[in-house]
Amino acid sequence: MTRLLEARGLDVLLGDYQVLWEARCAVAAGEIVALLGPNGAGKSTLMNSLSGLLRPRAGDVLFDGHAITGLPAHRRVSQGISHVLERRRLFPYLTVRQNVWLGAYAREARADRETQYQKMIELFPIISARANQLAHTLSGGEQQMVALARGLMSRPRLLMIDEPFLGLAPLIVEQLVEVIRRVNQDGVTILFIEQNVERALSIASRGYILESGRTILDGPSSELLHSAEVRRIFLGG
Repeated sequence: MTRLLEARGLDVLLGDYQVLWEARCAVAAGEIVALLGPNGAGKSTLMNSLSGLLRPRAGDVLFDGHAITGLPAHRRVSQGISHVLERRRLFPYLTVRQNVWLGAYAREARADRETQYQKMIELFPIISARANQLAHTLSGGEQQMVALARGLMSRPRLLMIDEPFLGLAPLIVEQLVEVIRRVNQDGVTILFIEQNVERALSIASRGYILESGRTILDGPSSELLHSAEVRRIFLGG
């Protein structure tokens, strides 16, 4: 497996509280990989450490074989990593178009942003229909589409998405699943967090399971779906 992203032995603190202990994950170029675990397992903390929003106390993050542990988040965007945060985090009083264009803020993406914007309109027609509408007036599903489009505007090699389906209607979830698959088919590697184990493993080729801040299990989706350990973690017993 040619690893595009790899995290080794990450210890991460939030204030004085340690959230991750020697956490690990790896994503090969072209894969879709799911981060799974119960609430409070450390999934978002791990993803925030991968994108540079948090600095680990110990461990390493490598991207395309090069250490990026010390790089700030904006430099990682320039390297090809984009992170769509949980609950969208749009700028509520900017328009849809303004929010999407801000995804191409990095210098490397600015020259091509009109072309990329047109690609986002093709993926998400709502962006064109609501281009001048303020972001906070959109539905939750529409906001998630705008957030994904903003994340893709930097033309990432790796797109990380924290809870893309949270609180959304089943029809919208189906649409977003198809978009994620299409983006992946176009060459973007995907790492995402999802609470619904069966849904996540139906999308991803592999998964990592976190429990109490530790990576305790990983493997192909087909194996994890039938794992007694996965059933214990999510169903108890």
